[in-house]
Amino acid sequence: MTDKTSDKSNYKSDSKNDVQQGTLALMILKTLDSMGALHGYGIARRIEQTSGNLLSLNYGTLYPALLKLEQEGYIASEWGLSTNNRKAKYYKLTRAGRRQLEREAQEWEQTAAIVARFLSPEGERT
Repeated sequence: MTDKTSDKSNYKSDSKNDVQQGTLALMILKTLDSMGALHGYGIARRIEQTSGNLLSLNYGTLYPALLKLEQEGYIASEWGLSTNNRKAKYYKLTRAGRRQLEREAQEWEQTAAIVARFLSPEGERT
């Protein structure tokens, strides 16, 4: 995610943040874990919705990430019909993907805790 508020000269009040590749995999895996099988558009909308519409997904970023996760065996796909009867590729989490989600979530929680220590006032550190 890029923080567009850090560069005041490029700040727009209606701008959304982009999703970084490293965080996108975790968001995709968690979305499929909580929602079940979804097509790419559904995954993108759910990630944006979960972020409170603070994130904006670029499809040029989403689909390569889906392909990479599928090649790594973390998700599987199959063709089906969407709610408006269009052909769509649906993605679902695999067992390996569930294990990877647990690993990545734990790593992000640890990283967030470390960063929080730097951001907290000196007296609040333990």
